[in-house]
Amino acid sequence: MTDGPWTDSGDQLEDGDQFAGVPDEFQRLWTPHRMAYIQAGPEPLREECPFCEAPKYDDAERLIVARGKTAYVLLNLFPYNSGHMLVCPYRHIATYDQATAEEVAEIGALTQIGMRVLSKVSRCDGFNLGMNQGAVAGAGVDAHLHQHIVPRWSSDANFFPIIAKTKALPQLLGEVRETVSKAWPA
Repeated sequence: MTDGPWTDSGDQLEDGDQFAGVPDEFQRLWTPHRMAYIQAGPEPLREECPFCEAPKYDDAERLIVARGKTAYVLLNLFPYNSGHMLVCPYRHIATYDQATAEEVAEIGALTQIGMRVLSKVSRCDGFNLGMNQGAVAGAGVDAHLHQHIVPRWSSDANFFPIIAKTKALPQLLGEVRETVSKAWPA
C-alpha cells in the first residue's frame, strides 16, 4: 500500500493532481452568479415590476449603478455582454412616447454617461443601444420602459451564442457594478 487518502473499503483514491491539465472533450464555462436566477425560478419578481422595485433597495443588492432625478441605471440581470446596463425611468410607463420631456432628457444623459464610463473601464469598441417596446418587440419586461446599453468589442463574437445559445461573461455582476459605479461621475 502507498500513502494517500483511502475509501471506506480500503481502496486508495486516485490523486487528483494526476488529472491536472489532462484534456478531455468538454469545455467548461463557470458562471456561479447564474445560480441566483436558477434558484429564483423562471420569473423572478413575477408579482412586482422589477424596475419599480429595484430603487427601493440598496444599490449593490439590486445592481444599481447610478441614480438621477427621474431615471436610474442598473446592470441587466441577464446580460448579453459584461457591463450590459439598463436606463429606466422611476415612473412606471410602458413606452417612450409616454415619457415626459424631462425623463427623455435624463434617459439620454444617463445613456451618454454610461457609454463614457463603459468606454473608460472596459475599453469597449462600440455599443448597441435600444428600447424594445412591448412583448411583441422583444421586451422581457414590457410594462416598464428601459433602454439597453450593451458594450461591444471587436473580439466578443464567438460560436457560443450561435451553437450553444450560451454567452461567456468574464466578470461577475457584482464586480461589474462596483467597477462601473466607482467610475460614474458624481
